[in-house]
Amino acid sequence: MSSSSAPSGTVHHIELWVPDLDRAVGSIGWLLTELGYEPYQSWSRGRSWRLGHTYLVTEESPAMIGDRHDRRAPGLNHLAFHVADRALVDRLTATCTGHGWTLMFPDRHPFAGGDDHYAAYLENEDGFEVELVAGRNL
Repeated sequence: MSSSSAPSGTVHHIELWVPDLDRAVGSIGWLLTELGYEPYQSWSRGRSWRLGHTYLVTEESPAMIGDRHDRRAPGLNHLAFHVADRALVDRLTATCTGHGWTLMFPDRHPFAGGDDHYAAYLENEDGFEVELVAGRNL
């Protein structure tokens, strides 16, 4: 896919350094596949999944320091994904624990982001958070 065919400003790729590649494939890879991403690249220390012009990489880099992501430290807090509808948010929430995710803010789910924001906030074992937002509204 040519990078020139993507609209200017579109995310090209996101790379997450992970402490355990197999665990990342089991949680992040599962979620990306459920959201319509397709496997894209594979090498001994990494995997990627692509949707349209954007791909997401998980890599167990030998240059990495630390063994857990901290979303509360400077840097990436979370990734938020559009999800087609509330039913898909509900299905992913119901099955996420079998794939290494934990529902955050369960006492406020699915409106932890506000009364008009239907979403699931999930965290995996390595501390990465994703937000799954129903609908296409910005």
